[in-house]
Amino acid sequence: MKKRYVAIPCMIMLLAALFCGCAGESSVQEADQIAFTCQDVNGNSVSETIFSQSKLTMVNVWATYCNPCLSEMPGLGELAGEYEPEEFQIIGVISDVQEGADEETVDAAAALIEATGADYTHLLLSETIYLTLLKDVTAVPTTFFIDENGTVLDTVVGAMEKSAWEEKINALLEEQ
Repeated sequence: MKKRYVAIPCMIMLLAALFCGCAGESSVQEADQIAFTCQDVNGNSVSETIFSQSKLTMVNVWATYCNPCLSEMPGLGELAGEYEPEEFQIIGVISDVQEGADEETVDAAAALIEATGADYTHLLLSETIYLTLLKDVTAVPTTFFIDENGTVLDTVVGAMEKSAWEEKINALLEEQ
């Protein structure tokens, strides 16, 4: 009788471990896939296919209240114009302006973009971009480098000077 009481819990734990192991693998694979839809500040629809337009994409996550974010944006704007678009592009993600925000909020973000000379695509926060790329972001600015297949190659937390970004970009392009 005692053997049955020991065998049943052991069998339940084994089955639980098997099921949890399978679920864990699936969720890891899903987390590695970047798939999203959102709008840019101009109201255009954007999806993960934007990454296929360049060999390397720098995704800079920023906020309208973040001084280090705004301070580095002029240099990023300059960098955006110094590379061939098929080689390198920059995309901004405005972490504190969601899709569907009122016109005044979007216009205020657009004014910051213009004032800093960050003349590149800026995306509004959507649920799908949050879940697939930003859910682990704990600080702004955070920057991701993503290849043309949508694979995250590197992540940098914090602001950097233009020259430091340029070194990182060139090193990642050489590896491609």
